Amino acid sequence: MIDFVDGTAFNYEQGQRSRKLFAAVVLAALDDAIADDKKYGNGPEQIARWARSRDGREVLSCAGIDPNERVVTGLMSFVQNGVRTSVALSREESERRSQQAEAA
Repeated sequence: MIDFVDGTAFNYEQGQRSRKLFAAVVLAALDDAIADDKKYGNGPEQIARWARSRDGREVLSCAGIDPNERVVTGLMSFVQNGVRTSVALSREESERRSQQAEAA
């Protein structure tokens, strides 16, 4: 019984690591689309095309994200905001946004 529990826990941890790896690929795709948007002005279209492709849907699914049209719309709006993922995920950015929301 203990071997079964250990094996299940190990498999769960491996799955979590895999999900994090695919989430990092999604963040990299967002950063690439933001760079394309700044350089060529077609970032939202690029991320939408990627997210609707077979590879994009597979990566989103492996990252634990349901690849539906609502997600594609959210990715496009994130790219339109133009904030890099490293900045958007930082503590300083979230504090700044909460201060702006309180002031408004």
